[in-house]
Amino acid sequence: MQLTFLDPYRPANSPLHRADARVKFLLTIAFILTSSLTPVGAWPVYIFLFTLILSVTLISELGIWFVLVRASLALPFVLSALPVIFTTTGTALFSLPLGAWTLTASSEGLERFISIALKSWLSVQAAILLASSTHFPELLQAMRAVRIPRLLVAMFGLMWRYLFVLVDEALRLMRARSARSGVSSDPNASRKVGGSLAWRARVAGGMAGNLFLRGIERSDRTYVAMLSRGYNGEVRALPLSALTRNSWLALGLGLSILAVLLIFGILFWG
Repeated sequence: MQLTFLDPYRPANSPLHRADARVKFLLTIAFILTSSLTPVGAWPVYIFLFTLILSVTLISELGIWFVLVRASLALPFVLSALPVIFTTTGTALFSLPLGAWTLTASSEGLERFISIALKSWLSVQAAILLASSTHFPELLQAMRAVRIPRLLVAMFGLMWRYLFVLVDEALRLMRARSARSGVSSDPNASRKVGGSLAWRARVAGGMAGNLFLRGIERSDRTYVAMLSRGYNGEVRALPLSALTRNSWLALGLGLSILAVLLIFGILFWG
């Protein structure tokens, strides 16, 4: 069974897909750093950053809805910044009684929270565009090309590849459970097949433990197979070709635009 649903890459023939992985990786990191370092409340800079990411989305042919829906994954993590609305001192907006305490929201805290939410949302969009337009082996090669530590790149590669192994083992456990589970033929049966909620929890816990043990055993066999094929911590790959003139031009132009936006935000809102 091919576990293609785990792969975020979406094939297309867009200019973004054809671009060099090193250029895309560096520009994505620079975009995320620019978003993170932009001062709070620099709304024009946020608008320009969103315009940039929207333009790249249109060029990528992935679809705006595709990127925006997946970028919503950042929303639950953004909620962790919600307390800054009440902990930042400033002009009071409203008060919220909470038992013996009274929480007071400030306009400065609300501004900071919205800024954090926008930064996270824009950064996740950039990461989605990178992952959806670049094969994962090309991303690993790009990381090695920009001198990211070899051990860290090897950990990324093994983590990604072993994820498919774990899912395959989980699917085997689920198939075995289905093969051993009876289904009531009575359409009017009110009681669910399989026992109580506590019984189901015990079964799920047993499957999780079994998956853990099978995963460890499978990892040992995989590592021995890798050693027998000459693995020494470095993934073998053909040497990358030199960057073309267009790649250098795109990299320089992208970094220049991001640098101008960051300087503009620091000068006027820093």
